[in-house]
Amino acid sequence: MAESSPRAVSPRTPGRMPRPARADVRSRLLEGARQVFADRGFAAATLDHVAAAAGFTKGAVYSNFAGKDELFLALMEDEVAARLAAIEAAMADARDLPEALAAVATELGRLDPRWQVLFLDFWQRAVREPAVREVFVATRREFRDRVTAVVAGFLARRGVAGWDAESLGVVLLALVHGLAVESLPEPGAVPPDLLPRVLTRLVADPGA
Repeated sequence: MAESSPRAVSPRTPGRMPRPARADVRSRLLEGARQVFADRGFAAATLDHVAAAAGFTKGAVYSNFAGKDELFLALMEDEVAARLAAIEAAMADARDLPEALAAVATELGRLDPRWQVLFLDFWQRAVREPAVREVFVATRREFRDRVTAVVAGFLARRGVAGWDAESLGVVLLALVHGLAVESLPEPGAVPPDLLPRVLTRLVADPGA
C-alpha cells in the first residue's frame, strides 16, 4: 500500500482576543460615562464620547443601556450603594450618635468628588423636565428611605432620644450635599472637620 502523504498543516492564525464579559463591558461603560459626563457636562456629552472613553463602539452602549438617562441612573444606583455601605460601616461600631455622625461624615467625604458635579448637572435637568423628575425623585426617595432605615437601627440600638430617623437622615444628606457644593470650586473653603462639628452640635441639642 502506498505510503500516505503527510497532511498539510495550515499556517497558524493569530488567536482572537476573548470578548470581555458583559459585566466588564457594563462596568467600563459606566466608568467612561462618569468621566465624560463630569468633564463635558451631561447635555454636551454624547454616547460616542462615552463609548470612546470606555474603549468600545456606540453599539456596545446600546446593547447595555437605552441612552444617557439610563446610564446616569445606573451610575446613581452604584453611588447609592457606595454611600449606604459607607454609612453602615461608619455607624456599626460607633458608641454614640455624635461619634457615628462624625464617622459618617468622614466616610462620605472620601467618595469620588466627580459624582457631585454629575449629580448637580442631572439634578437641574430633573427639576426642569417632569418625566425625568419622576424617575429621579423615585430613586432619591428610595435612597433616603434606606438611609432612614440605617439611622433608625442605630437610634434604636443606642437608645438615642430627641431625633427621629427620617429627619436626621434628611439633615445628614442635605449637609453632605451642601458642603460638597461649596467645596467644588474651592476645596479648601470647607474644613474637613466642619460637618462632624455641625452634626455634633445638632444632635447634642435637637431644639437648637
